Amino acid sequence: MEETRINKYLSMCGLGSRRKCESLVLEGKVKCNGSVVSNLGFLVHENDVITVDGVSVVPSSEFEYVMLHKPKGVITSMSDDKGRKTVIDILPEEYKKLKPIGRLDYDSEGLLLFTNDGDLAFSLTHPSHEVTKTYVVRVEGDVKESQLAVLRAGVVIDGVRLSKCKVKILEKLGKETKLEVVISEGKNRQVRKMFDAVGFNVVFLKRTQIGDLKLSGLARGKCRPLSNAEIMYLKSL
Repeated sequence: MEETRINKYLSMCGLGSRRKCESLVLEGKVKCNGSVVSNLGFLVHENDVITVDGVSVVPSSEFEYVMLHKPKGVITSMSDDKGRKTVIDILPEEYKKLKPIGRLDYDSEGLLLFTNDGDLAFSLTHPSHEVTKTYVVRVEGDVKESQLAVLRAGVVIDGVRLSKCKVKILEKLGKETKLEVVISEGKNRQVRKMFDAVGFNVVFLKRTQIGDLKLSGLARGKCRPLSNAEIMYLKSL
């Protein structure tokens, strides 16, 4: 192994983005051969033993990338102190070491990605990259064009105005309206809060795309590895 900066080495071990790994160093959690590493420019050599919180870490032999169709009633977490089912619980054993990229709330379903590639996870979730996410939403009531205009312009949530987004009606379903929403942010429960801000209750929420990567063809609760073409596409975003 060539000399590798400590943040890159930790990211290669699946501990997150290089920026997150820098935080591990600054918090004094990283040791090399028993000595605390405090210099972000520290270089790891081939025979060095690196530990984080006392646990030895080594780079992944290769990165893995998996798509899951997350069902409703499952939380996006590695574990849950309330005993609820997590996305890790429904992944096959060979993928349980991977971490989710971003989140889908408990009541939502759809496309969720997992990887041990910290740099890709960071690039797909950092606001500056503005990676779009597409959702199919059903709300109670009849959505008017004036309300769509408010959503498109960016509603105010918790005192912060959201970025502009794309919203269009797909279908009128009796007492409900089915819509497509495309956003480039990823705030907690953002789509639900957007519709709540204009007076609508979301009864169904499904993420169908990240960028141009589509969920289509994958049943609820099932997963599959990404193709090389899909991986290269995500790295290009």
